[in-house]
Amino acid sequence: MHDIKFIRDTPDAFDAAMLRRHLDVTAADILSLDGERRAVQTETQELQAKRNDLSKQIGEIKKTGGNADELMQQVASMKERLATLENMDKLYAQRMQEMLCSIPNIPANDVPEGKDEADNKELRRSGQPALINNPRQHFELGEALGLMDFEGAAKLSGARFTILKGALARLERALGDFMLDTHTDEFGYTEISPPLLVKDEVMFGTAQLPKFADDQFTAARTKSRDELLHEALSFASAEELASLQRGERSLADVVAAAISRAPVKEDLWLIPTAEVPLTNMVANTILEREKLPLRFTARTPCFRAEAGAAGRDTRGMLRQHQFYKVEMVSITAPEESDKEHQRMTECAEHVLKKLELPFRTIVLCTGDMGFAARKTYDIEVWMPGQNTFREISSCSNCGDFQARRMNARTRASGEKNTEFVHTLNGSGVAVGRCLIAIMENYQQPDGSIVIPAVLRKYMGGMERIG
Repeated sequence: MHDIKFIRDTPDAFDAAMLRRHLDVTAADILSLDGERRAVQTETQELQAKRNDLSKQIGEIKKTGGNADELMQQVASMKERLATLENMDKLYAQRMQEMLCSIPNIPANDVPEGKDEADNKELRRSGQPALINNPRQHFELGEALGLMDFEGAAKLSGARFTILKGALARLERALGDFMLDTHTDEFGYTEISPPLLVKDEVMFGTAQLPKFADDQFTAARTKSRDELLHEALSFASAEELASLQRGERSLADVVAAAISRAPVKEDLWLIPTAEVPLTNMVANTILEREKLPLRFTARTPCFRAEAGAAGRDTRGMLRQHQFYKVEMVSITAPEESDKEHQRMTECAEHVLKKLELPFRTIVLCTGDMGFAARKTYDIEVWMPGQNTFREISSCSNCGDFQARRMNARTRASGEKNTEFVHTLNGSGVAVGRCLIAIMENYQQPDGSIVIPAVLRKYMGGMERIG
């Protein structure tokens, strides 16, 4: 989320940043709404001061036995106006929140200009693609081995799901174990096993909500009677609680009335990536600066509706509603985030180097970056069956964009002032896509698949799938 003070102080810089994003959002639109709200707040402050002054005058008049009816009528009228102003302020605050939350992050100064993926810039390559005669795609290999079942998955769940069997299922598990071991043992990440279902405010914190709700899956849960009873008094009105204290109503009556207003169902969101729970672990906290950076990693299933991907990658398991990914998240002091961004990208690259998979690293242009990112490096692995590079990891520095939404701050020892932390996230890497890359890069003429040497201890010594 954006800092309104930054927009007030540097509207031209904000407009220039949005132009780099190829958006027509302007500071003038935001500041117009901001001006209306500030006018309401100014009137509120002036009216409160005048009311307080009149209240003192009324007190003095009553002390001397005078008639203060006229002044009391003025105060009553002011009370009504203040109530109106309070509602207006709440409305403006909500509209401002909605506006600021719908605007993407400001690109870093060194992000290349561009409209789409064609304008991304390649930074480096690693490894040479093997020469494979008539390479097959992963789904051709998997189905021929009888270890990849798309029709069976469609019967269970519909399109964009896959059943892996036998050695391929084990290879998927082995990849996740290998990646977690690499990040924890070699790079000092702390392994986390997070919840897969999260609340609205958690999805808001990492910017999946409200803008990208259509890309998410939800799960509704009906609350038990015990939970409703436990929560009931939080839905009781002040008047009901007061009547309970006075003995005018029974506890049973107050609870019954409160339960009638309590939500019976609770909607939770299936995580689209472990970035969501890992980053939100520091929400609404003030972190000791001396303990930064924090580095977390997790292997989780991820759930995505792929609402904007109709007709893309419909064959195989390249783009799924459910897939596994090993995620990396870093929480840093502001001045350390650029350095951490390079480190995180190198951690993801190291995984592919150990697997001896050819890849290239690119920096995304302003028009292709994600909503919350200020700078993103994508790692693309070579896919012989498609004769192209495909994304397997995306490492983003979000600056303080997510931290503002989560209210995650840091403070140095002995200091009073706080500042927002910087958050970073990256795939370390996508397990399913890595499985695909291994199948296609290590395929043999007879349709078998050689297992990379670094994975064989995770596969019980198995050297080949065939």
